[in-house]
Amino acid sequence: MDVSPMDVKQVMRDYFVDLGEAAKDPGRKVAWCTSVGPAEILRAMGFAVYFPENHGALLGATRVSTDTIPIANAHGYSPEICSYLTSDIGACLKGVTPLSKAYGLDSVPRPDVLVYCTNQCKDVMHWFSWYARRWNVPLLGIHPPNHLPEVLPEHVADVAAQYRRMIGQLEAITGTPLDLEALRLAVARSREATDLWEAVLNTARARPAPLSFFDGVIVMGPIVVLRGTQAATDYYRALLAELQGKVVARQAAVPGERLRIYWEGMPVWGRLRHLSDLFANNRATVVASTYCNSWIFSDFDAAQPLDSMARAYLKIFINRDDAYKEAYIERLAGEFGIDGVVYRAARTCPNNSNSYYNLPQRLAARGIPGIVVDGDLCDLRCFSDEQSTTLIEAFLETL
Repeated sequence: MDVSPMDVKQVMRDYFVDLGEAAKDPGRKVAWCTSVGPAEILRAMGFAVYFPENHGALLGATRVSTDTIPIANAHGYSPEICSYLTSDIGACLKGVTPLSKAYGLDSVPRPDVLVYCTNQCKDVMHWFSWYARRWNVPLLGIHPPNHLPEVLPEHVADVAAQYRRMIGQLEAITGTPLDLEALRLAVARSREATDLWEAVLNTARARPAPLSFFDGVIVMGPIVVLRGTQAATDYYRALLAELQGKVVARQAAVPGERLRIYWEGMPVWGRLRHLSDLFANNRATVVASTYCNSWIFSDFDAAQPLDSMARAYLKIFINRDDAYKEAYIERLAGEFGIDGVVYRAARTCPNNSNSYYNLPQRLAARGIPGIVVDGDLCDLRCFSDEQSTTLIEAFLETL
């Protein structure tokens, strides 16, 4: 899975090293932010921004979560709730982090403020609330309308008003007013980076595809944690040029590509290599996914920073109704030449599991076959290599 002309590990290392320095510098402030929260506002106000969901993914990918989830469970956090949350809180209670080995950080950076948005789920509110109580730091939340069939002007006005209130609270923490031009710049940079990220993912429309979902979840790091910065734009511009060259050279992510698959739902972070090899061995490329596309924000507009942020973060897939989701997957299935869909039913992430309410059957009736594979994002107690291999191989044989 080597698709980057610039080492994504180095880009992420630079980000985390800076975070570690910010946490130790009394002249700088650190904000924690949910992964599809208002990072542009925080960057414009000078915060170093940390994303705990990224840390949850690292805990899952390194399988440290195997040891930390039970600790959170023992402290009253159910094994049925978000395993990002339980992985992370358990890691804090145990005093461990994969950031130490990977980037030399002693611990996660201590926040000066915690900012969440419930456009994805309410678990982030409970997650950040735990840290607010533990460390006695301010907790600020954005609570948008959820599960929308369409995003209306009144929805945008609601969230933009919440942003304005939050900005006042942040100004009290920083002691300085928001610089509107700095916000416009952050939004402009986010828009440029997200447009490039979309173009990167769209190279997989080519036959054969030059990257797969399993590449995408690795190189997506900067679009999650570096939105609003020049570093994200520079990285994806170089990555896009590399992938466009691979398209011209017909260089395949999966040699001998025979089938093209859509991945609906969360990754299984601790089993990425197993699943990547499983699909490759069956000459099937996972060419598109809901997950990677969740960081495409085409509504960002520097001329209207707050309204456009509100619109962009309201319109994310996870915050829409089933009719929207059905039409979205059907559209991408056509654009990417999809042969079938793998629906991931994540035990601890029902908000990002779309196989529970007849969606696979409705899309199958439209000529898009699918299979549901049980598991979880971080809790490997919920995932079986043997069962998933049998199900996936049998499904691929039918296509």
